Amino acid sequence: MCTLAMACSKKVKETPPTDTGTVGTTQPAVDNGPTTAGMYGPNDLDTDSCLRQRVVYFDLDQDALKPEFQAIVNCHAKYLRDRPSSRMTLDGHADERGSRDYNLALGERRANAVSSAMQAAGGQSSQLTVNSFGEEKPVCTESGEDCWSKNRRVEISYSAR
Repeated sequence: MCTLAMACSKKVKETPPTDTGTVGTTQPAVDNGPTTAGMYGPNDLDTDSCLRQRVVYFDLDQDALKPEFQAIVNCHAKYLRDRPSSRMTLDGHADERGSRDYNLALGERRANAVSSAMQAAGGQSSQLTVNSFGEEKPVCTESGEDCWSKNRRVEISYSAR
């Protein structure tokens, strides 16, 4: 009987999948933010590349957004505007100089400055969470201006709600 079943079975020729030219148009079931190329679509790669820039830097003892980071903030705000269910966390940081309390407050002011700019560009306050780590999570631990400038920042991250 087994031989008879095998003889009657149809042979199916498998064909490899064809590329339709829609690279990067699939999204995961849970939207954790822009993590793959082409999230906005294959024709909008300039916008997508700005979403990869997730750090905004600040001058010493300043919480004012530098003009060179306005385009990045606008890009992330557009992403939030286009996806009302997306959520973003803004983590403010400071360098090691100054007291712990001062640096926590400065990190919060910096994160709030980015949040305000995002809201002005169309993001909703309900989509934004502000945190401050002050000097507690440096990316560089050496002493010197080159290192300190890397620690004066706001990090942008996306989360699912």
